[in-house]
Parts: sequence; structure tokens; C-alpha cells
Amino acid sequence: MVDADAFHFHTFRLLLLPLILFFSNLSPEPVIGDLRRPIRPTLDSIESVEMEYIRRHHTQEIGENQCSSALVKHIKAPLPLVWSLVRRFDQPQKYKPFVSRCVVKGNLEIGSLREVDVKSGLPATTSTERLELLDDNEHILSVRIIGGDHRLRNYSSIMSLHPEIIDGRPGTLVIESFVVDVPEGNTKDETCYFVEALIKCNLKSLADVSEGLAVQDHTEPIDCMYDLLIRSG
Repeated sequence: MVDADAFHFHTFRLLLLPLILFFSNLSPEPVIGDLRRPIRPTLDSIESVEMEYIRRHHTQEIGENQCSSALVKHIKAPLPLVWSLVRRFDQPQKYKPFVSRCVVKGNLEIGSLREVDVKSGLPATTSTERLELLDDNEHILSVRIIGGDHRLRNYSSIMSLHPEIIDGRPGTLVIESFVVDVPEGNTKDETCYFVEALIKCNLKSLADVSEGLAVQDHTEPIDCMYDLLIRSG
């Protein structure tokens, strides 16, 4: 019998093969082909309401040798459920498939540090990350990487969650943006492509976990969701 967790992780590793090659500082072309095509969303591909959220919550300073992008994910689960997973700075492994262990130093507060261990088989092994913002009212989480065994230098990310209706039921719009240095020997498009691949895997896993938990409760009144939409507008 195939172990479900092992299969799940193996699937993500196959999806992230270009990322693994990138972090190994190897050329990906012989294996995958042309991987330098940017996949950053264009303005035309993002709804106006999403662009407004990005302008409102995802403003970051971008240096000359840095790249930035924003990704959007629609999750068929109510915002409080999804936020209960995202806000756990001390337990990213609840939905991030490549995190094997996380230890937070001191109390969980702005400025707290966490030491993250990455699952074996990937080029990275550890990451030291600082909590920049945790807003339970606006549902915003911001994290900055300050050290570790990887190539993501000066990496900063912002996640914001917003209530929406999907197929007539409570859903969540998740937006994650990032800024990161472009490593020597790589282009901005290459760097964005690979970081986006990692974030897409994390967001897919977040959706899978959240929607799996949401299946357990189909009784939430739609009126409650409309009230949340009005308060967040």
C-alpha cells in the first residue's frame, strides 16, 4: 500500500522540480525546456477587486536587484477556517508541504523568530524567519526570511485573506505577494517563476487542507457570510 503522505510529498516534489534545480544552481533547460518564461499575472488577468486588495495591503519596497509578484487563490472554505491555518506562524507545517519542523523562539509576537526545517530531498535544509505582522482584524500575515541554508535572500512575503462567495457558499480569497533578491546568475523572470512555483504549491496545499476541513461542516448560514463581507468592505 502506498503511504498517502509520502505520495502527496512526492507529487509536490515533481511539481517543484524546476525549483529544486534552481536552488541547486543547475541549468533547468535540459530537463524541462525553456523555464524562463514569466508567469506573473498580468493586470488583465486579475479582477478589479483583487487589484484593490493588492494596492491596499501588498505595497512593498522593491530594490534594483529584486523581483516581486503577487498570486491569487480562491478557496472553497470560510475565512475563519482558512485564517486559523495561515495565522499559525508557529506551525506552518499545518499546510506547507515542504516544512518538516518549526520551532519558535520566545513568545509568539511581532518580531518573533522561527527556525524552519525543510523536508529531506530538497536543496534547502533550514530557514530562519521573522514575524513582521499578524493582524487578526484585517487577516494579514507578513513574514521576512533573515537567514538559513537556501538562496532566498532578503525575502519578504505578505498574505491577506478576504471573504467571498463561491458557488453560493462562504469562500476565501487568498493573496500572497513577495519581494526577493535575484541571485547571481539568474534573471528576474527566472527568479519570479521559481518562487511562484513554491507559493503555488503552498496555496494549493492550503486549499486542500481548508476545503477538507470545510467538508465536515456544510451548515454555516449564508447570511453570516454576507455580514462578514459587509464588515470587510
